[in-house]
Amino acid sequence: MDAWGQFADRSGEVVKRFKVAIRGRVENDALVLEEDFRYSDVTTSRRVWTITRTSDGRYRGTAADVVGEAQGEVSGNALHWTYVLALEVDGRTWHLDVDDWMYLHDDGVMLNKSVMRKFGVRVGEVILAFRRRG
Repeated sequence: MDAWGQFADRSGEVVKRFKVAIRGRVENDALVLEEDFRYSDVTTSRRVWTITRTSDGRYRGTAADVVGEAQGEVSGNALHWTYVLALEVDGRTWHLDVDDWMYLHDDGVMLNKSVMRKFGVRVGEVILAFRRRG
């Protein structure tokens, strides 16, 4: 899967654009997603999610830069995902509350909007479009 996105600050100004190459596999009843980010300023980063389905039909996930566990719930074509992201900015680590909505569309396309908050104050948002390869 490939994704294209951008981060906008709280004023709506696009600060960074990026592309993500995503590979997934099932391992021990968990979905492992390897996300390789390539940013417009030519920097790169990587996030590896491990996602499991809980007995009540919800989802939980972990990643190295996620504090604790992400919690997710599916309704129709939407996944609502919430978590705390440890984001490094200018040598400091910020813990941001992420409210993430993903919408599955036809032809292997998914749209994603994530709003990030610190102390309840909106600090920015990420918009992504995913497309399944092949």
